[in-house]
Parts: sequence; structure tokens; C-alpha cells
Amino acid sequence: MGLKPGSNTLSLREARRIALAAQGFGKPRGRELSSKQELARLVQRLGVLQIDSVNIIARAHTLPGFSRLGHYSTTDLDALAYDGRRRKLFEYWGHEASYLPVEMQPLFRWRMARAAAGTNIYSGLARFGRERAGFIETVRREVAARGPLAASDLSFKQKGEGGWWGWSEGKMALEWLFWAGEITTATRRGAFERIYDLTERVLPKSVLAKPTPGDADAQRELMRISAAAHGVGTERCLRDYFRLEPADSKARVAELVEADELLPVSVRGWDKPAYLWHQARAPRRIEAQALLAPFDPLIWQRERTEALFGARIRLEIYTPAQKRTHGYYVLPFVLGERVVARVDLKADRQAGVLLVLATHSEPDSDTGQTLEPLAAELRFMAHWLGLERITVAPKGDLARALADVMGQA
Repeated sequence: MGLKPGSNTLSLREARRIALAAQGFGKPRGRELSSKQELARLVQRLGVLQIDSVNIIARAHTLPGFSRLGHYSTTDLDALAYDGRRRKLFEYWGHEASYLPVEMQPLFRWRMARAAAGTNIYSGLARFGRERAGFIETVRREVAARGPLAASDLSFKQKGEGGWWGWSEGKMALEWLFWAGEITTATRRGAFERIYDLTERVLPKSVLAKPTPGDADAQRELMRISAAAHGVGTERCLRDYFRLEPADSKARVAELVEADELLPVSVRGWDKPAYLWHQARAPRRIEAQALLAPFDPLIWQRERTEALFGARIRLEIYTPAQKRTHGYYVLPFVLGERVVARVDLKADRQAGVLLVLATHSEPDSDTGQTLEPLAAELRFMAHWLGLERITVAPKGDLARALADVMGQA
């Protein structure tokens, strides 16, 4: 995409449309079941899905697919992640715990090496690695001999002194080995429990055979993926996508600018320099309509979300109920190119009901234009989740009007 001759400034509306298009929004979404191939292409485009086990509506990593594709089968996502050596995704620390395309595994070997050396890893786990190296090797040998194994399957289940996140020493050893890339997730079971095995027995041989790029080369490619998924963003935005260190990120941005792959731009209203991906699409308009998971990659970077959409989004799961502003598990609603509302949702699977616990409008949003699309999106989500009814609780400034639209007055 090229800027207008002599211009290096984007309006806020242009930046929004570029960002939404880069994230795969704006295409028609129907009730016809999307294919596994379409889902694989979406994850490839995004580069990463953050994994989260919270299952209030559906697990968070399943929601970005629905937001962009509409009706799809979450069993397809499981197959992409856990179908033996034919898997297309693997688990690692991408943004947070993440699904990543398997061909990206070599791009994270520098992070695995740093973790093994005790850097770029949680401090408590790094200390455990230094102090319990022999024990970690014993656990690795047990996985090699008996795997795949869950932490609960290990012979070593005792807690360390004081515990760390309540983990057993065996679990800590497994997580250290996971960070270091020596083991990975073979599958999940039950309540989303990780089952570990040696990486060499899990990932496709073609991926394992790929040469390991140098740190700078790998980070540069991760920044390319990030830039393509952002369309436009600040250095901090691009860095946060794969959680790079500031020094690494700034060096890679400078190199991509020098190569004309990132174009320095200003976005009106932003107080930091921005960078436009050289292949970014800039649609004249975009007709997005989607509920976003709290961990959707469009809104990960909270400063960016506020700068782009004027929406201050905070996760309130760990906030005491009486201090929450919007609710426990809140999904922003994107309509057109703006965030126009938020809904606090819960799926009551036993009763077959999607509970709308609170409904709030965003400042300056047009309530009259919001209600019908929001009601339609809630019905679409309930259909996808296999829930038969929707109930709207009388909480939030939009709740009564939404209930009216949905025939619940």
C-alpha cells in the first residue's frame, strides 16, 4: 500500500480501517460452517492465538475464529493443534501461552535458548532451573521413558517449599523444560490439562529439520509477522505481539525501516511515531461486526486499543465484584470501525442459555444504530455455542433497550 504522494500522515479512521483489515475483519460471516482450512489460514494470518483456560462463554482462544469467520467447529482448532505429527499449530510462549503455526517454531529457538540460560523466563522458574538442574534432568528422562505425561502422572508430585503458583516440583520441572523447548504439549485432556512429550516426538520432522536462524533474523521475521497483523502500529505495539525485549524490538524496527518494509508515519491523535506495514490494505470502508474476546489480538495492547478506538479496556476478572466497571467477562462489540458497546456474558450450558449480565454503551456511540446489530450478534453467538435462549439482565445503560429489541421487555 502506498501513501498519498508527499504524505506520511494517516487519519485515525484510516488507521482503524487498516488495523481491522489486517486482523481479518470486514469479510461477510455466515452461518455456513467454515472449513478447517479456512481456520488454519486465519491463524496463519494472525500469527498467534493466546491460549486461556477460562471457560465462561467458550475458551478465549476459540473466540477470535468466531469473531472473524462466524460459525466454525472448535474441534477443528483442536485438530490443528493436537493431531499428532500432522498438527499445524504448536504451543509455546508467543504472546502469552499461545498457539502458533508449526513452521514458526524455529523462530522461537532463540527464546528457548535464553530460557535455558535463565533469561527471558519467570524469575522463580529461572531460579528453580539453576538450583534443581539435576531434578529437571530426572523429570526429562521420565518423560522420555514414559511420555506423553501430565504433571499429575509424574513420580515426583511433592510441592517445593512454599510452592510456586501452587505447582509441584514436577510441574515446575516440566514448565522449565517447556520454556527451554525440550518438551512441548502433545495434547490436552480433561479440564484442559497439558500432556507433555519430547519435542522431537511431537512436532513434524520437516519443522525439526529446519535450520535455526540467528537471533536477529528470527526476531526480524517475528516483527514482520507482527507488522502484517497490525497493519499500522507503534514500536511498542509491534513489540508486544510476540513480547520481544525493547532493545531487540527497536533494533529490528530500524532494520525493517531501512529495508522499506516498515514505513514511518504519523497517526493523527497519537503521541508516538507509528509504522505502516508496506503491504497493508487500506479499505475505504470496513463493515466489521463482532464480539471480541478479552484476549483477542486486536485489543491485546491496551494503549493501542485506547488510541485506535477510544476504548479503555481492562480485564476485571481479578477485580472485586463491587469495584468492576463493566463486569466479570466482558466482550467489546465492534461495529463498522468502532467499539460501540460492551457486554458481560456467561454461557449457562446446563440450561442452554446465554446470559447477558450487563450491557454498556461506549461514549459517543449511537445507541439507535448499535442495538439491532448487537442483538443479531448475540443471537449468532448463542447459535454457534448451541444455546437455545438469551436472557438480558437489567444492568448497564444499554440493558433495558437491548431487552426491548430482543423481545424481553
